[in-house]
Amino acid sequence: MLRINLTKKDLINSVYMQIGFSKNISENLIDDFLSTILENLKSEKKLKLSKFGTFSVRTKKSRIGRNPKTKEEKTISDRDVVLFKASKEFKDLVNSKNDS
Repeated sequence: MLRINLTKKDLINSVYMQIGFSKNISENLIDDFLSTILENLKSEKKLKLSKFGTFSVRTKKSRIGRNPKTKEEKTISDRDVVLFKASKEFKDLVNSKNDS
């Protein structure tokens, strides 16, 4: 059965197995890759990975929310949220029918 969650450890093991770097180097590579993405998103508010998709940061305004159990209303503060829009290639890959 295929696992739904892909962990950082899974990515490290994949780099280790496929490329042959040591686990320490593989971990540093994954950490640097993720840090680069995060830093770019923080500073530029947008990051495009070709043939994968675009991450962007959008500010949501504050709004009134309600606790469904108690019906108590509270103000949800304004916040930044990360959005992801898949590229055409990504969508095509997900929607392709595997005939093999």
